[in-house]
Amino acid sequence: MSWGQTRWAQWRRQWLRRRLAAPDFAFLLEPPPPGEWVALDCETTGLNTRSDQIISVGAVRIVGDRILTSQRLELLIRPDKTVSADSVRVHRLRQQDLQDGLPLDAAMRQLLHFIGSRPLVGYYLEFDVAMLNRAVAPILGMGLPQRRIEVSALYHDYKFHQLPPHHQQGNVDIDLRFTTLLADLGLPQREAHDALNDAVMAAMAFVKLRHLVPDAV
Repeated sequence: MSWGQTRWAQWRRQWLRRRLAAPDFAFLLEPPPPGEWVALDCETTGLNTRSDQIISVGAVRIVGDRILTSQRLELLIRPDKTVSADSVRVHRLRQQDLQDGLPLDAAMRQLLHFIGSRPLVGYYLEFDVAMLNRAVAPILGMGLPQRRIEVSALYHDYKFHQLPPHHQQGNVDIDLRFTTLLADLGLPQREAHDALNDAVMAAMAFVKLRHLVPDAV
């Protein structure tokens, strides 16, 4: 990290500390442990980030090139509303499967302690973070402060730099589907739409891509 980047990171942490509504979570704003990340994924009742709810979260820690599946987090969350049949067909979590789940506030507190200040890794991470931000805002007074790394963006850069120079002009159509990405990288695929499985697959893709994309992280 350059001197300018270091100064910017310090200024940002100071600014976030002034916004943080819960001093007990000040550890989220500490410098992250070197060479550590957390891959995560959420399953939800739908795709509306304003009205749908999180019903499960899966997260796994990454240290260097190791995915620490022994240090994973799997949470089921009891929703306030009935889970629709369309939603169940995607993630296979029925209303009765979630009755013993955690309240949202308790689940988010566990997740925040698990992540700490580590950067977040995921596929379609923008959606997951938007859902999580709505859930953690009542606790923190703000959204998740951690840096975010989008696996599909890394994969796009990897494929783009493989193209001949004369093809690197204008819009380039690159297939960013998760199944395509994993197959192209030669990675095993777990059953999809399971929060922990999706987090682990994103972690595997990240570990491989960070060595394939210059200055990836």
